[in-house]
Amino acid sequence: MTRRSHIPLHEAFATARAAGGRAPSVLGSRPWIIGGDGDRITLGADPDKRLGVADPESRELVLSCGAALYGIRVALRAQGVRPQVRTLPDPDRPALLAEITSAGEGEPGSTDRRLYAAIERRRTHRGLFERPLSDAVVLRGLGDAAALEGAALRPVTDPDRVRSLSGLVTAAEHLRRVERAGTEEQDRWVRGQGDSAPEGVHAEDFPAPGAGAPLFPERDYGHGRVAGLREARGTEVGTVALLTTASDDRASHLAAGQALHRVLLAAADAGYAGAFHTQPLEEPLLRAFITERFCTAEHPQMLLRLGRPAPEEPAGREAEEGVAGLA
Repeated sequence: MTRRSHIPLHEAFATARAAGGRAPSVLGSRPWIIGGDGDRITLGADPDKRLGVADPESRELVLSCGAALYGIRVALRAQGVRPQVRTLPDPDRPALLAEITSAGEGEPGSTDRRLYAAIERRRTHRGLFERPLSDAVVLRGLGDAAALEGAALRPVTDPDRVRSLSGLVTAAEHLRRVERAGTEEQDRWVRGQGDSAPEGVHAEDFPAPGAGAPLFPERDYGHGRVAGLREARGTEVGTVALLTTASDDRASHLAAGQALHRVLLAAADAGYAGAFHTQPLEEPLLRAFITERFCTAEHPQMLLRLGRPAPEEPAGREAEEGVAGLA
């Protein structure tokens, strides 16, 4: 990667806009509007993509946009541009989440280059892993990555607590499956085989029912309508972790999204992937229970499993096109 002085500024910003659009998002909905021109980027929330049933307060929408913001930032740094970011810049325009301009040139570090390169490899994992993320050095590095963005990554290692979280995921998933409004909303974002739409979760990206992790059930994406085509491999649940923030306001959700994407890119750089289980965090009572019993007064923003996918697993559409959901 060359310094920004060898790349026209407008080209660096165009590349960063594209990188932002490859961020993970809830149900692959890409609920952002990335605008601006020249050496300015605006990041807004797209209200038409809000999940009114699963995410009525827009927490996951803002978190998804935060992930896009981190993609923009790391792409600029990797090209030798120091990003200047104003988050929530206009109280009268709540959908405008960030404005990004240049604060001048800066030599990209090796971490910037590696994380930017990992955007191409990062994808959402669904199902079991070949092995959990047990490397203490890597896990500590992911915790440091989250902290740099104002969040905390808290591994859950006690077997009883892991089973408790699994039970909450199972309960929330079964509740959602019997709610007509919730299943209809999810159906909007599930695509059948060969569907070329860039948004959503495609049949090529998720396994058939029952092929996922038994302790942490996947969403029933197909819901009897679309058959999952991804071949399931692996035998391990992975390392369970909670991503938390000290506060639970809009700024915290935006920070959590940036922290999540940074963690996922650092994991991808080390050969690991993340699987998401947002179901209990979409149920207010269950989220409050997790806050009280698992987070020591912090606020859970994401429940995930981390591990190394089986090497022979096919790349799938997400890895090819950068489309991935948070659940």
